[in-house]
Amino acid sequence: MPDISPLSSQSIDRSGDFSASDTLSSNSTDTDGSSTLESPTVKIKTDLLAIKISLSSGDLYEAKLLDYPVSLKEPNEPVRLLHQANPDLFIAQSGLYTASDSTVIPKIAEFSVPKLYYELQEGQNNLIIPLVWEDKNGVKVTKTYIFQRDSYKINLDIKIENGMNQAWTGQAYAQFTRTPPESGGIYANRSYVGTVFSTKEHEYQKVKFSDLDSKPFEISSLSGWVAMLQHYFVAAWIPQSGSEINYYYGQRTQNSHYVTGVMSPQQTLNPGESKEFKFALFAGPKIWDQLADAAPRLQLTIDYGKLTIIAEPLFWLLSWFYKLVNNWGWSIVLLTLVVKLAFFKLSQTSYRSMARLRKLQPRLLAIKERYGSDRHKVGQAMMELYKKEKVNPMGGCLPIIVQIPVFIALYWMLLESIELRQAPFILWIHDLTSKDSYYILPLLMGASMIIQQKLSPTPADPMQAKIMTLMPIMFTFFFALFPAGLVLYWVVNNILSITQQWYITRQIEREF
Repeated sequence: MPDISPLSSQSIDRSGDFSASDTLSSNSTDTDGSSTLESPTVKIKTDLLAIKISLSSGDLYEAKLLDYPVSLKEPNEPVRLLHQANPDLFIAQSGLYTASDSTVIPKIAEFSVPKLYYELQEGQNNLIIPLVWEDKNGVKVTKTYIFQRDSYKINLDIKIENGMNQAWTGQAYAQFTRTPPESGGIYANRSYVGTVFSTKEHEYQKVKFSDLDSKPFEISSLSGWVAMLQHYFVAAWIPQSGSEINYYYGQRTQNSHYVTGVMSPQQTLNPGESKEFKFALFAGPKIWDQLADAAPRLQLTIDYGKLTIIAEPLFWLLSWFYKLVNNWGWSIVLLTLVVKLAFFKLSQTSYRSMARLRKLQPRLLAIKERYGSDRHKVGQAMMELYKKEKVNPMGGCLPIIVQIPVFIALYWMLLESIELRQAPFILWIHDLTSKDSYYILPLLMGASMIIQQKLSPTPADPMQAKIMTLMPIMFTFFFALFPAGLVLYWVVNNILSITQQWYITRQIEREF
């Protein structure tokens, strides 16, 4: 964790929490724009997003990603990244804060809008939705949402005009408020779900929800963003001030809502003056190009863990294969072939050692019979035999050990890459990021491990031999819960290994 100073007791309450009286209704509006909400809602539909904004606060409380179905079983129901469905809450709030009681703009202010339904039409590149609020004292606030074609980035301009006969002092804020995420259980994916922020001083910093329980944070920086991650998707607030120092914060409120956001520097407007605060909201999938265009370092939210240095080249290569074959499953097969070729020489040396060790089995058994229970003499005689025949008894483990980092990197790549989400392969495999529902791939993997064992020398230690016999069964059950794409990689890798090992074993047998 960077050196983050906690919020002081005098700090403002930025929770934006809803009371029972101002919670938005969950009723829907008709597509023609007529509202059945007690608190009116404006609906916006672009080529990528379906948005709902409350006119009782000007907050964005629903964002559906139209290109991403919830599941293969619900192809017509898009993912709701932002939502307000009791008791689940994840919304994007924005507004103005002032510490002066005489110039307070209410947290729940009734905005007006020209119409209640906007849709991006063919040939239209953007939508501009102005929400206006004005009080009897002369303060006017305009929140303008700007949507663009082919983009998950939403620009937000908050303009305040001081028509009072006294100065206005305050700040603009943009934040996310959400309820604690539900635990997916022991077999849930382990992708990070929580808060992250990036500033000039801290390139990429995670703050777990559990960290916010005990220690809120507040930092200041010239540039940056704050975000909440949700597996394949991210929602991020990005201040557009550029030359001003903004304040980034996160905390847990008294009613157990998690809040993270950004606040502008304090501004003072004399009577007749106005000020515009600019933010951008990104609400969409974790696609590298989209994230990099939205904000510097936002692409770091595609988090492959500590083995990013391996996972990123693997994904680049996988994407290149996809352009050739237009199927992520076959791309994994080709990637496995390339990885196998990269380790070909290492595997060849190892398999030759294993094949020679297999041919030495009768002589090893003879040593055991000769020295009986004298383990010291048995071990000494075996080592002399290994040295004489230039055989490494541990050589067979080396290819597996070397490939473990690649395997782990591939696991995180499959877990994090939205491009593979709900991507089919062949026949029964409809989603490479989900487990094989028929368990065919795990069974094939177990069978391939048994064949590999038949080609390998039997361990001298009886206990070790029993463990090796059980390994295929254990791995079959273990891999039954893994993404199908990962098991596919392991099955293809085993088949290639069996082919190489069989060929080398035949060569060694001819030599002997």
